[in-house]
Amino acid sequence: MSTQYSVAGSVAIIRLDNPPVNGLGQSVRAGIVRDLSRALDTPDVEAIVLAGTDGVFSAGADIREFGTSNAGAEPSLHAVIEALEDSPKPVVAAIEGTCFGGGLELALATHHRVATAASRVGLPEVKLGLVPGAGGTQRLPRVLDVRTAAEMITGGAPRTARALAADPRQRLFDRVVEADAVAAAIEFAREVAGRGVRTRVRDLAVDPGGATVLGALRAQLTARSRGFAAPLLALDLVEKAIAALFDVGLAAEGAAFRELVGGVQSAALRHAFFAERAARRVPGLAPDTPIRDVRQVAVVGAGTMGVGIAMTFVDAGIPVTVLETSQEALDRGLATIRRNYQSQVDKGKLAAIVLEQRMALLTPSVDYAALADVDLVIEAVFEDMEVKRAVFTRLDAVTKPGAILATNTSTLDVDQIAALTGRPGDVLGMHFFSPANVMALLEIVRAGRTSDDVLATALAVAQRIGKTAVVSGVCDGFIGNRMLARYRRAAQLMLEAGATPERIDSAIEGFGYAMGPFRMADLAGGDIGWAVRKRRYAEDPDMPRDVLSDTLCEMGRFGQKTGAGWYDYEPGRRAAIPSPVVAEMLADFRRQWDIRSVEISDEEIVQRLVFALVDEGARILDEGIALRASDIDVVYLAGYGFPRHRGGPMFHADTVGLDRVEDAVRRFDVDGRGPAPLLARLAAEGGTFR
Repeated sequence: MSTQYSVAGSVAIIRLDNPPVNGLGQSVRAGIVRDLSRALDTPDVEAIVLAGTDGVFSAGADIREFGTSNAGAEPSLHAVIEALEDSPKPVVAAIEGTCFGGGLELALATHHRVATAASRVGLPEVKLGLVPGAGGTQRLPRVLDVRTAAEMITGGAPRTARALAADPRQRLFDRVVEADAVAAAIEFAREVAGRGVRTRVRDLAVDPGGATVLGALRAQLTARSRGFAAPLLALDLVEKAIAALFDVGLAAEGAAFRELVGGVQSAALRHAFFAERAARRVPGLAPDTPIRDVRQVAVVGAGTMGVGIAMTFVDAGIPVTVLETSQEALDRGLATIRRNYQSQVDKGKLAAIVLEQRMALLTPSVDYAALADVDLVIEAVFEDMEVKRAVFTRLDAVTKPGAILATNTSTLDVDQIAALTGRPGDVLGMHFFSPANVMALLEIVRAGRTSDDVLATALAVAQRIGKTAVVSGVCDGFIGNRMLARYRRAAQLMLEAGATPERIDSAIEGFGYAMGPFRMADLAGGDIGWAVRKRRYAEDPDMPRDVLSDTLCEMGRFGQKTGAGWYDYEPGRRAAIPSPVVAEMLADFRRQWDIRSVEISDEEIVQRLVFALVDEGARILDEGIALRASDIDVVYLAGYGFPRHRGGPMFHADTVGLDRVEDAVRRFDVDGRGPAPLLARLAAEGGTFR
């Protein structure tokens, strides 16, 4: 069923009925037009209420239709909106729950709107590389102040009806109620029908002074867009709403939407949207696999990572026992957590009472016996197998049967860690990314003997704590860090050849990364990578040395934490300043090895870095470490700063053409590995990773 039709006295009620989110597919659009005609042809009906079902108004268009024949199937959303807007009988939207995208554009076509205070409205199209395509950029600035409308349209973040109604300038809602918007809308519809009131949003004026507030927003968008087209195009359309007639602005919006929907950026963002959902599905893991109950969690280690993991769980309302080896380390960790929350309170992002509620969920301890009843333990200690051995031996002894034992290791062998226990089926990797309470990605590492219910539970926990989870097999570095090693190797080789850290960073940031490899290394801390490299050198004497990074660390230049790394830093500031010390180190290296500097273009810098990721990703996919190419994209979008509007490294490679990628990998190969077999095979076949 697409819609439901009923009558309450003199008011007809049209309910969207397309669960779970009442997407505005063709059948729903046709149903609205059919039911509207029925109401208009019924003399006893004086007004119409448009509502959703099951507490949801509409999440908008079905993005699976984009680029297909169904997207333009009649009646179009524009036709539905015109029919509602031109209705001679007043139409009132009853908004509950979600009202996004085309759903909000539909509501803006009605003559009046009643909403529950908790309902959320928004135009998130920009997150899919699009602009609203059914009048949203022209109607929303007519019912909200221009700045608020522009922020919603260019940023895509929703607002609650309660928050918007608090601003006296808004004309979006005629009435905001605490509950049952449908009943309130029916009552309101009877009132306006009796008064003969019918207001079309398109006929309202936009504040002509609104243009003056958009200059600062344009500067912000320009600085952070990094080649992402939709936000600035959306802002152009808001300005058009101020300066031009409604129909002129509507035509400009339609042209911009058509241009974007057929472009690579929107295709990339739609790919990312579906890839994140696909990552939740694990082949061979039955949908009805039982989930273990996780009510109490423990985190072993109260350093930077342990603190972030603990905050992640208490943010979700889950009690956490934090274990450390000394009271001093424990106190320091708890103080860090309180300081982090206090910072949010000071910025107005968190209520003081919530701070205390979250701190009350933490149980500090220096005794392993405190972990006897927990359901999940996450080890977050130093990245050293002997340290892990000591921890897991104790955990195996003190935790209850059925408790899940997880390691946060970023590189070590999870099979080896599981073998330290007498319950390898209960062990897996849960690799958080720092800061763990901020970063979205969680790599769930399935060891060889991890049981299905443990994996299913980890996936459920990830969703519960708001993480984007990707399942990885066991290898050194898993998906993300194994690829990162190749990326850093490519950057190192360009340094050796004559490029500077700032030139390499600038080129990849122009591609869309927020930070290049050297600024990121300074932020993360060079000592962490140094420890991993030393382990790998010991395990594989033939492994190529990262001489420059090692030399930098030997000089004590570990990045921002020491005020010097690949860049210099002034006290209290994060701005990266090109370093004469690093410049001299690079010059000495090239003189020592008689390397003549060569000019490397920005395009080549980007290709060397990105295609190194792609080649290693192909190896990971071929080995079965990653379940699908799109999972690799999710890892790099959610955890490594790959520009979302490019869809991830594997999607980007498909858009470039795998034959071109393979050719570039061959040209840049100095280690004699050649391109990955899967990459070579797909390139020869004209295939794609998808």
